[in-house]
Amino acid sequence: QMCIRDRVGTGAAAIIKSSLGVVANMEQQVGGVETLFKDSANTVIANANKAYKTAGMSANNYMETVTSFSASLLQSLGGDTAKAASYADRAIVDMSDNANKMGTNMRDIQNAYQGFAKQNYTMLDNLKLGYGGTAAEMARLINDSGVLGDTMTVTADNVNSVSFDKMIEAIHVVQTNMDITGTTAKEAATT
Repeated sequence: QMCIRDRVGTGAAAIIKSSLGVVANMEQQVGGVETLFKDSANTVIANANKAYKTAGMSANNYMETVTSFSASLLQSLGGDTAKAASYADRAIVDMSDNANKMGTNMRDIQNAYQGFAKQNYTMLDNLKLGYGGTAAEMARLINDSGVLGDTMTVTADNVNSVSFDKMIEAIHVVQTNMDITGTTAKEAATT
């Protein structure tokens, strides 16, 4: 029979092993952020560290989400890492607000944004904003948001020429108009 000290020792070993796994994963995420964001990596890491308040997620999950679409974001912003850090933060807070307000699974929303970064709009309906999962519907969302002003009318045929940062901005405007924006921060302030 195992004595209580052995059980405690086994439990402590499991906790330490688990903790080391979290630390290793965190170091890997930080490495990815530093590689992608260079001089602006500290901004992304600071945003990640306060993500439990702004986006209702762990720093690790925040960095993992950012790195999943930031290559496209950096490309759409001509490599401007400071702007990319700001847009990435807006996108993640918008994702979280959407999950909180609309009850959508966060993974489905993250997958949708990763799709948009690759010019795939089939998961746009995951956001539950009243737009279907097609290029024409993403074009309608962008037009409805007004983020391009009168510079162009977006259609299914030219939506792929709209940069990813403008798509993030358009979703933000639509969610603000629907009173979705800010729900996570409000919730964090009251808990």
